[in-house]
Amino acid sequence: MVNEYSTEIWPLAIYFGMVILLVITMLVLSWLLGQRRREAATNDPFESGIVSVGGSQIRISVEFYLVAIFFVIFDLETVFIFAWAIAFFELGWQGYFSMVVFIAVLALALIYEWRSGALEWGNKTRVGLAAAREKDAQQKILEGNQ
Repeated sequence: MVNEYSTEIWPLAIYFGMVILLVITMLVLSWLLGQRRREAATNDPFESGIVSVGGSQIRISVEFYLVAIFFVIFDLETVFIFAWAIAFFELGWQGYFSMVVFIAVLALALIYEWRSGALEWGNKTRVGLAAAREKDAQQKILEGNQ
């Protein structure tokens, strides 16, 4: 049993040793062939060859985060749909109807996001916002007449 185990582990040990040897070789070569001089701009942060301007604490519009969250939510749902498709025959009709309800809830969520204006860029037009603006305009007109 011990001899059989040791013959099975040798390829893994050789592979591990080769990986370690490769990593050490790359580190030594980069140290030997790497740049030694330091210039004033060596430690400056840059993005794609462009030196950054301004501070790192900039304000980013919330739309970027909304789109990212919506993408994560709907992308994660595709994982569930894919898993259901793999087990389609084992789940039967009950699984089919469960997935129909699941997709219906996703569709309702997407319609809600669309109707509320969460997917629009630029000027936001939320549900009820137009009515509120109209009411404010009417109130200003009434206050101006008095």
